[in-house]
Amino acid sequence: MVLVAVFLGAGTGSDTSPAGCQPQPGTSDEAEGTIPANYLALYRKVGNESGIPWTILAGVGKVESDHGGDLRPGSGVRSGANLAGAAGPMQIGIGGKATDNWGGPPRQRWQDRQRDGGFAIDGNGDGWANVYDPADAIPAAANMLKAYGAPNNIPNALLRYNGSTEYIGKVLAWARRYAHDSVQTITAANNVSCQPGGVPAQPASGVVAKVITYARAQLGKPYIWGADGPDAYDCSGLTMMAYRAAGISIPRTTFDQWRHGTHIRRGNQQPGDLVFFNSGPGSSPSNPGHVGIVLNAHQMINARCTTCRPGIAVDSYGRRADLVGFVRPTQR
Repeated sequence: MVLVAVFLGAGTGSDTSPAGCQPQPGTSDEAEGTIPANYLALYRKVGNESGIPWTILAGVGKVESDHGGDLRPGSGVRSGANLAGAAGPMQIGIGGKATDNWGGPPRQRWQDRQRDGGFAIDGNGDGWANVYDPADAIPAAANMLKAYGAPNNIPNALLRYNGSTEYIGKVLAWARRYAHDSVQTITAANNVSCQPGGVPAQPASGVVAKVITYARAQLGKPYIWGADGPDAYDCSGLTMMAYRAAGISIPRTTFDQWRHGTHIRRGNQQPGDLVFFNSGPGSSPSNPGHVGIVLNAHQMINARCTTCRPGIAVDSYGRRADLVGFVRPTQR
């Protein structure tokens, strides 16, 4: 499978992020016309500083509060908290039924901060960390997403931010609309690997995109042994169905998938390849029992185990001692 370099921000209004290999997306006409100017400036500023595509931050702000415009009683956007205990334009938990992600009172003097452990920040240097102020709330939300795996693992970060798989789709849909070129945000959210020198790269083949897109759509679903969707999967059920979504048939079990296709030397694996582990009943170094789908040089999507929450997630594989090898099911 050949990889080609694609400069995701190469277009009107793009600027390179110093915090990651992905350039920041440009700004669509819809973003310019519908996002309040102060919010748009903050999304772009915080995107540059954090390395998270600013369109993702804007998508969160849109879904959570319509960029601070949700003034319904009980919304918690301008004061108080909603029923879940979340507050401000980015709806960060300040207590109640929600985890106190802010860390202390919703408005606190920065120099007298009451306790550590939260994501409260004085983003504009006025001496206050105020969850209701977008200048503080937006960088705090970026810090939360980074703690949850962004920008390398945006879907999982969004899942942990909100707890709903439906939420991921809503945020990404708005992010696409806000980007000057929607491909920029889609690619940035799909854990595209980086070539030497920080150049983003994506597979030339549409097969890989289809495989990874299918697998990503299953994130957060449970693991059930022997299941192959649509509500739950085991590890080889997920890989089989992801390849079926791309029009390619591979065997059902992990043991048979290991013997199907071309074995790839470690270091030459590409997105969409299968990665195998000496894990599970009947497994051995020559007969691996667990499989995942490679996203990049370090991460995979896999259906993990019956007791894992969530069952289907993005995990690291590079340092696992039980890693056996990689298989490319087809020449793509």
